[in-house]
Amino acid sequence: MITGASSGIGAAFARHAAKLGFDVGLCARRKDRLEALAAELTTKFGAKADVFCRDLARPGAGLALADDLAKQQRQVDVLVNNAGFSIACGFAASNCADQRSFLELTIHTPVELAHALLPHMLAQNWGRIINISSITALSSGGKGHTLYPAAKAFLLKFSQSLNAEVSARGVLVSAVLPGFVATEFQQANGMDSTISAPPKFATQSPEQVVTEAWRRNDKGVEIIVPGLAAKTMALMMGILPESWVRKLTRQIAEDAYVGD
Repeated sequence: MITGASSGIGAAFARHAAKLGFDVGLCARRKDRLEALAAELTTKFGAKADVFCRDLARPGAGLALADDLAKQQRQVDVLVNNAGFSIACGFAASNCADQRSFLELTIHTPVELAHALLPHMLAQNWGRIINISSITALSSGGKGHTLYPAAKAFLLKFSQSLNAEVSARGVLVSAVLPGFVATEFQQANGMDSTISAPPKFATQSPEQVVTEAWRRNDKGVEIIVPGLAAKTMALMMGILPESWVRKLTRQIAEDAYVGD
């Protein structure tokens, strides 16, 4: 089951899973994209692909999706919590409704899905849960980037805590902390006018992220930082004093921030 499957990292996860012989559940808001991807996976890999078109930023959406899966008697062995968005303005300029939707999608939905789908994984002593966090989870944010790193830090700690609870029973949980990835994320979230583009040398493709994430999750790696650029950033954050890291990340955020 892959959320945010209509493009980017989510679509790459779907293709990777189908190539490995898994049937896949695809969830996102853009039905046309999901149906096109489902047809591609069936034609190219012979995979059964079920489409679930829904807005996971609504309260209770994770539980509703789990109910749909149960009604269709679909058992989930691998869960990829990838759906996400960002708010393309500063915290004070954003509205509470957008903030609530962001937190529902980034925090509540992954928790609801993991809780609902975990019993089957534990019963068969095998399962995989991959939560897409961000390299920003390792530090505080900055101007125009306030809620995002805080929510991604929750996903990181949730993944670690859950893995400590269930890994001995064959269910491996990982948090993936990508750096810059070449996806539609900035355009889809209206961030082109507020955040400058990352340097190309530091940018990974979705396929590179997925290949490393899948391989290392299967080996039981709890925190996965894909790519040399992101690994370098993570190393620096671990070595430098926290006050230096916070100052540096604030400066990077301010340099990238164009305005509301």
